[in-house]
Amino acid sequence: MKTDLSHARVLVIGASGGIGGAAAEAFAALGADVVRPSRQALDFTDDASVAAWFADAGSFDHVVIAAAQTRTGTVAGLTIHDAQAAMNSKFFGAYRIAKAVQINAGGSLTLVSGFLSQRPSPSSVLQGAINAALEALARGLALEKAPVRVNTVSPGLVDTPLYSAMNTDDRQAMFDKVAARLPARRVGQPEDIAAAILFVATNPFATGSTVTVDGGGTIAV
Repeated sequence: MKTDLSHARVLVIGASGGIGGAAAEAFAALGADVVRPSRQALDFTDDASVAAWFADAGSFDHVVIAAAQTRTGTVAGLTIHDAQAAMNSKFFGAYRIAKAVQINAGGSLTLVSGFLSQRPSPSSVLQGAINAALEALARGLALEKAPVRVNTVSPGLVDTPLYSAMNTDDRQAMFDKVAARLPARRVGQPEDIAAAILFVATNPFATGSTVTVDGGGTIAV
């Protein structure tokens, strides 16, 4: 794997915090020139915004898509509008970017899904379906875009700003409960997932793969 990225240009979608922020910092620590567009500059849910931004963006060596805005809930509980908005954000957001972006030969595109693709939850059926669709998209893109490499990193529960709206005690109680049943006995940190993103991006033999980093959540009893 390459550990010197001083001549690499890297695009991270969702770099304002959480997993995307940690990934951006990991690439920057290896010397990469990291481009971190704001949601105001690049609205990945809008065709025109994506087309306009990438028209002047130039090419990249590595691209990471770690952003989405989705509501979770049961199929019975989610409105069709909210379900379509979730698919438009996480799946079609990645689809739009993959369609528009220019990646240099030998470079990489990394999507971020989630372990619900392998371990469905009755309270998050749509999330599992979207994650599975992202992983299938990456496998197909690995063939279409070769020699650009395309992979997916699939995290479990990660302590990110996604849970910042929760009461501090309730959030910690949830993390402790999940950690107790995980083989790793801890929930994830953004840096854990960033390390996996860096691995697939810089390993020249990794493509069409899904790397699960979930503390053993997929196999937990």
